[in-house]
Amino acid sequence: MRIQPGQLVPLGYGKYVRSDDVTAVDPIVEDRGPGRRTYVWARGVAEPLIASRSEAAIVDDLVTPAEEAQRMRQLRSMLTRVVRELEAAPPMLRRLLADEAGLDVAALTDEARRMLDHNT
Repeated sequence: MRIQPGQLVPLGYGKYVRSDDVTAVDPIVEDRGPGRRTYVWARGVAEPLIASRSEAAIVDDLVTPAEEAQRMRQLRSMLTRVVRELEAAPPMLRRLLADEAGLDVAALTDEARRMLDHNT
């Protein structure tokens, strides 16, 4: 893994840090919750920054080239839209898809939501 220099990495809620200034990333264990998921230590800052994103998502942004990160954001956006559309499908259509195509829309959207939640 190699840090991609000079990239701004989002920490959530409008906070960003330069990728090459990050010295450590640590998950918050106690008092973890919305808006408090990860400690991010940055060069020149005495106290850790508190990020609302998971440590895995932050590290992924630190090491992923900018072009690939952009493509991943586009894919996440599309997956979010697909999930939203599938969740809006009427129950009759869901039953038809399950009966005729063996497609469990609820299970599919649940799995997609878990994947999206893991990467935020």
